[in-house]
Amino acid sequence: MSTTTRRRLGDLTPADNALPGESRVIDAAARALRGDRRGVRRYLPFLGPAFIAAVAYIDPGNFAVNMAAGSQFGYELLWAIIVANLMAMLVQAMSAKLGVATGQNLAELCREHFPRPVVIGLWIQAEIVAMATDLAEFVGAALGINIVFGLPLFLSGLITAVAAFGILGLQAAGFRRLETVIAGLVGVIVAAFAIQIVLARPAAHQVIHGSLVPKISGAPALLLAVGIIGATVMPHVIYLHSALTQNRLVGRTPEARRRIYRFTLVDVVVALGIAGVVNMAMLTIAAAVFHDHGITNAGSNLHTASAGLEHALHHHTGLIFGIALLASGISSSSIGTLAGQVVMQGFLRRQIPIFLRRAITMAPALIVLAIAVNPAQVLVLSQVVLSFGIPFALVPLVIFSRRRTLMGSLTSGRVTTIASGLVAVGIIGLNVVLMTQTVVG
Repeated sequence: MSTTTRRRLGDLTPADNALPGESRVIDAAARALRGDRRGVRRYLPFLGPAFIAAVAYIDPGNFAVNMAAGSQFGYELLWAIIVANLMAMLVQAMSAKLGVATGQNLAELCREHFPRPVVIGLWIQAEIVAMATDLAEFVGAALGINIVFGLPLFLSGLITAVAAFGILGLQAAGFRRLETVIAGLVGVIVAAFAIQIVLARPAAHQVIHGSLVPKISGAPALLLAVGIIGATVMPHVIYLHSALTQNRLVGRTPEARRRIYRFTLVDVVVALGIAGVVNMAMLTIAAAVFHDHGITNAGSNLHTASAGLEHALHHHTGLIFGIALLASGISSSSIGTLAGQVVMQGFLRRQIPIFLRRAITMAPALIVLAIAVNPAQVLVLSQVVLSFGIPFALVPLVIFSRRRTLMGSLTSGRVTTIASGLVAVGIIGLNVVLMTQTVVG
């Protein structure tokens, strides 16, 4: 890279092997940091990493729990989605900040600062979590293809594999190409539920009441609320988000890193805000279409939910639901594979070709589809495994974020540390309840 280019970038350190598309993003970011870009345009170079992370918050598992909550309890649990989303924003902002401040991801920091046996244990559980995540998301994408095209689930799984390979191949073209495609798939999900919610015509006053007034009408509602809140924060994207920001835009000075983080916060709020609205739309649609008409079991099976939407709303809403599920499954499955790569490289300093990893992690899902295991049971089991993995990512994140020797000017203050600590304790406690109820029930 020429001296003139480096001078133009100012406080940003670009990668020597940056691709042309990446160099343009870095140049635009440098101009935004200098104040040369105004209005909405100044935020655009910083958007992307949180959209990739946000995919995990609208994955097939979210489809299942939101449709179940809406059909069984109407608008009652909308407040739980809002609480879960606020928690997710805090956690993902901290993960992004860790990457910006240290130039390392969470897995790498764990390897450097924890004893070797602890690191190996963390790696093993993180790999199990990543595979469980991939299993659910792969099955969800296959269900989406089955709904849209009517193909058998196993064949749908093979098509899902091809699509996921294609998305992962975009990495060779640089981070911006991958971010753009993932954002496009998120846009498909948003459009699908926007159409459905217009057709569903939910009661506005009930939506407002359910969003603002916490209510739990019994043990089944409590279990679903715990599922919404406790299983919302995904451990694999805590690792991934720090990796997405660690080398994307590197500030040379503490002030540059603070400014980068302020722009990164916008990315987190926008992306996670969109994910939160989508989750609320899922629950609201289920409440308006099913619960308000006395149908309380529509959320037990996503195929049943799709058929129910088509029967109630017409206008190909079942097909639209399937397309949204397909976009969710393919995008989140690809992100799960990326997270697994980050985990292995970070904990062990080992890396295998990402396509080989994709082939390995999709094998259990193809087996599940081949032997016709109930997809709903797979989604439930995956949520339990994810719940188990949350403390092992969240607690180290809170610990590292308050170390000034690591974080420098971006060290978490007392309020942030207390808030994140309470979130960690709350999520861990809720997940203990969720796992206990799921296993015992």
